[in-house]
Amino acid sequence: MNGTHFINGVISGSKSMMPAFAILIFAWAIVDLIDQLGTGVYLAQLVKDANMSYTLLPLIVFLMAGFIAFATGTSWGSFALLLPIAGKIAMVTEPDLLLPMLAAVLAGSVFGDHCSPISDTTIMSSTGSNCHHIDHVMTQLPYALVSALIAGAGYLALGLSNNVWIGLAIVIAGLAILYFSLNKPLSSAIGAEEKVAQSK
Repeated sequence: MNGTHFINGVISGSKSMMPAFAILIFAWAIVDLIDQLGTGVYLAQLVKDANMSYTLLPLIVFLMAGFIAFATGTSWGSFALLLPIAGKIAMVTEPDLLLPMLAAVLAGSVFGDHCSPISDTTIMSSTGSNCHHIDHVMTQLPYALVSALIAGAGYLALGLSNNVWIGLAIVIAGLAILYFSLNKPLSSAIGAEEKVAQSK
């Protein structure tokens, strides 16, 4: 590799990193703006005034993050928007739920971004695999929705029990049920194919 190749590689690498840098810079600006406006404190006060059960907060934050990421097509933008808000709400209402609510933001944002047809990762995946864009979106939706359903059950169990381990146990149980329920039809289908092959 000569000097020209090296310089071209550095320039191409820098160009590929620019969107991530831009997102981080805008995220820091949004965090500072949200802090100055007191958005998190305002929303936390609304939650307190509504007499809402704090046990539902992780699930609500998970669903809200998923919706915002789906609508905007970016998980990083949803992180930047919701992490400081969720943190403020947790600290004002129920500090024990701080980490679960931040985790709910991350999980919900990734879920929504994965399902969004305007997500850059979805667009690049369909383009890279030479697949029709909407076909790619529709084929990955069932997997994402099933995973979100299991994760939502885990966040609900976590909120109701106020115990991370119970929420994790619910998620593991959900995955085990899914595995065994999908494994039976697959095994029966393979057995039927083997019988047909033996009869021939």
